[in-house]
Amino acid sequence: MPLQKSEIAKFKKRLEELRAQLMRTVQGAKEAVTQPDEAKGYSQHSADEGTDDFVKNINLELTNKEFNVIRQIDRALEKIEEGTYGMCDITNEEIPLKRLEAIPYATMTVKAQERLEKGLI
Repeated sequence: MPLQKSEIAKFKKRLEELRAQLMRTVQGAKEAVTQPDEAKGYSQHSADEGTDDFVKNINLELTNKEFNVIRQIDRALEKIEEGTYGMCDITNEEIPLKRLEAIPYATMTVKAQERLEKGLI
C-alpha cells in the first residue's frame, strides 16, 4: 500500500531535521579538525601530539560517515520530490513502513541492500 501524503510529509520533516542536525555535527567536527593548535610545537609532549592527531582522524572518519548519511537523506528527499519515496531504487518494490520508520532515508528494501552490500548487484 503506497504511503499517504500525510505520512510522506512526516517523513520529509524528519529527514530535513535529521539533515540539519548532521550538518551541524559535521560543521563542528570540521572546525575542530581545521582549527590550528596553538600549543603545538611549544612544550607539548610528542605523545600528546599523537593523541591530538588520533582524535582528528576519528573526527574525520565520523564526518565521512555522516556525509554518507547526508547523501542518503538527500536521495530520499529527491525521491519525495519525484513521487517515488517508499519504493526501492533497485527492485521497485515497496519499502516496508517499519523500515522507513527506523531508517527514513532508506531507499532500498532489506533484500536489495543485502544484495548490493554482497556485490551481487
